[in-house]
Amino acid sequence: MSLFPPVEPVPLSELGRVHFIGIGGAGMSGVARVMLARGVPVSGCDRAACAELDQLADLGVRALLGHSAEHLQMADTLVATSAVRADNAELAEANRLGMRVLHRASALASLMIGRQGIAVAGTHGKTTTTSVITTMLRRCQADPSYVIGGILTETGLGAADGTGAAFVAEADESDGSFLMLRPEAAVVTCIEADHLDNYGSLGQIEDMFAAFAGRVSPGGLLVTCADDAGASRLAARSSGAGLRCVSYGERDDADYLVAAVTPAGMATEFELTARNRARLAGLGPVRLRIAVPGRHNALNAAAAYATVVELGFSPELAAEGLAAYQGARRRMELKGEADGVRVFDSYAHHPTELSADLSAARALAAGGRVIAIFQPHLFSRTRFFAAEFGMALGRADEVFVLDIYAAREDPEPGVTGAIVASAVPGGRAVFCPDRSGVPIAIADIAKPGDVVLTMGAGDVTALGPPIVAALRHRAGDGG
Repeated sequence: MSLFPPVEPVPLSELGRVHFIGIGGAGMSGVARVMLARGVPVSGCDRAACAELDQLADLGVRALLGHSAEHLQMADTLVATSAVRADNAELAEANRLGMRVLHRASALASLMIGRQGIAVAGTHGKTTTTSVITTMLRRCQADPSYVIGGILTETGLGAADGTGAAFVAEADESDGSFLMLRPEAAVVTCIEADHLDNYGSLGQIEDMFAAFAGRVSPGGLLVTCADDAGASRLAARSSGAGLRCVSYGERDDADYLVAAVTPAGMATEFELTARNRARLAGLGPVRLRIAVPGRHNALNAAAAYATVVELGFSPELAAEGLAAYQGARRRMELKGEADGVRVFDSYAHHPTELSADLSAARALAAGGRVIAIFQPHLFSRTRFFAAEFGMALGRADEVFVLDIYAAREDPEPGVTGAIVASAVPGGRAVFCPDRSGVPIAIADIAKPGDVVLTMGAGDVTALGPPIVAALRHRAGDGG
């Protein structure tokens, strides 16, 4: 991959017929869905059949399997991501023809022209925060457009074109492509070392986030987490840049102060007090509730509430929207319960995310054990963070580590899931290069009251239903 310089968005009217490489992916399908709703002729391909491809075809997208230069015969613009290699047949043909080629983020920026762009960035928490903001704005009758890197449970969609002015989008820092956006408001949940295949250091990552903040419209809103050192440094760097900067968190200097975080089963309750530079400063604390577990989700909820209120929407309706939030798929999503064992699925693929979700699972287990099944994502990330992954997984009682989900990378000699398993303290991890036996292994060891958590950004999510089925079979329930 490569880092992308900021570019100005191309108006939709100039794109003509748009073809997407990898249109079945969460981010690409969302942009395609909104483009189609705006009247843009859309086609796309993916390497394998999937539900999203079928759904897009039902909406009128020319959906194709495989990659071929012939797919471009009815296209004027090609949309690709950093994961598409230069020798891809369609990308190579588009370059040969001199066709306009846009990065996905640039296509997203085209959709945001003329709308009130609200972009959510950060190493962790983007999807949940974007989803909660969207839910709050829907409750405020704002009917926002949105493109989320996951599926909003409330609507069953990861993207939709609304009639209102607001456009909420998850912004991707992994390759610097979020610099293509021109939002009126931005949220930065945290800034940590990640994507080190692209960035040389944490300092370079922080510089990129500073450039992202610099893309916010003059006089626009920047919301940052006071608890995160990187986000706090960003707020300090941006304070003289003509932005409205507000913070949230448990630190004493936060403008939206989070306190009294309390687990409540599958939900989390907390107190939020607006003060200092907050729009509602001095009005006293409010008690809020979000229907997902974990202290980190209280912070995500506070970020969303602060953003919506600072944009001028009703705090009462924002609180109602938060209470109505039903979660997003793959974010501590309950996949089922059988024989007293609950099985959850998590998209966590960074050590900090693993630690946060395993802590939430520990609270849910309430005396039971936590059994983690982790699939590392990317060879480079595994190489950089193997020790940190091991320490994070040490929060579980039993650990199964699958082999690496390669995604866009080629294998690296000596880099496998085994180096993560060996880093888990106490010898509590088992390396499972063949995952087919994992459901039966879980059924052999899980006890009533235990919580099982599948974790990773790859296809580990597919293990949830077989694990539930194996537990049901153990209990003699064939249903």
